[in-house]
Amino acid sequence: METSKNTLSLNKELLQELLAVGESPCISLYMPTYRTHPENLQNPTRFKNLMKELEESLQRKYSNADTQSYLEPLIELTNQEDFWNHTSLGLAIFSASGFLKAINMTEGPEEMANVADSFHTKPLQRLLQSTDRFQVLALSLNEVKLFEGNRHALVEVELHPAIDEDTVDALGEDLDRNTLNGPTSLGHFHFNQSHRKDNADGAFEKYFREVATSVNENYSKRNDLPLVLAALPEHHNLFQKISGNAMLLEEGIKINPTTLSTEKMAELAWEIIEPEYLRKQEELVSRYNQAKADGLGSEEIKEVAVALVEGRVDTLIIESDRIIASRITNLVTGNVQNKDIDNPKVDDLLDDMSELAMRMGGRVTVLTPEKMPSESGVAAIFRY
Repeated sequence: METSKNTLSLNKELLQELLAVGESPCISLYMPTYRTHPENLQNPTRFKNLMKELEESLQRKYSNADTQSYLEPLIELTNQEDFWNHTSLGLAIFSASGFLKAINMTEGPEEMANVADSFHTKPLQRLLQSTDRFQVLALSLNEVKLFEGNRHALVEVELHPAIDEDTVDALGEDLDRNTLNGPTSLGHFHFNQSHRKDNADGAFEKYFREVATSVNENYSKRNDLPLVLAALPEHHNLFQKISGNAMLLEEGIKINPTTLSTEKMAELAWEIIEPEYLRKQEELVSRYNQAKADGLGSEEIKEVAVALVEGRVDTLIIESDRIIASRITNLVTGNVQNKDIDNPKVDDLLDDMSELAMRMGGRVTVLTPEKMPSESGVAAIFRY
């Protein structure tokens, strides 16, 4: 039984877990949320309204008793104050028999309450596949914070428990923080006679190593997001040296992060991220153009659909905000048919293709219309 009443951070592993659930009915609920008081008092009310929509949908197919049984795990969340106090800019909740997951979203989604044979994961897919996402590690000797977002906004991520525990233990008895006077920088400490400088340096290194390991294992390896370090200038070299995080960028924000607003931190981080963001987009488009020239790439919808069901797609590029009113109707032949879609925000061809690519172990990237290397809304790089 896979259940969690705590909100989780989105990553590829979690999305794959959602895609693997196929026991009907699968309930998907999306809603934007407020983080601060008193606006966040509206969150449970908005949730209850969406629950009414779910109830109406379920009652079209199931008895009242079955409907209440399916909704019970969600109803239990309604009055859990701690649950609603740990939301981000958006919330996605997924429930099926023996399964309940709540996911914090770093962007506010449109409200949606959906009952189907599988979970509706399109908003999560698009969030994961956007190429402008990144994380910022705000590191000082007094606190550790992790932020996630894009060029427009950063949202603080609730830290994995291991980080809190490890960072507290890391300094240990080697360094008593109460003896620190003045700025919290490696070069500006006044130590009690009982604290030797070499002991303090060792404590700093242990502290940074614990933070680096926890962030790498619990976030970077799962999300593959570029990571920007925000810390005092004298802390960057040591952290870079011991980090071992492939997603950590060499350039960082060399300012005490406790003095920065979230808005200013997002602005400074994007100045670092943007050149890498543009380079990766150009590199991807160049890869596709070369693959197409070599007979290993296509923008033809039928050809891409067949390659997807055969597991031949290495990388799928789809156009942001594009809706194609068709569905893959045969997962053996890759047959595509035009369909009247009742709710195109829920299902369309690009949604089908994206989900199928991920099920088959392919990578999916969303590009804006002006960056797309094709006119069809899709471009694929084949494995063979």
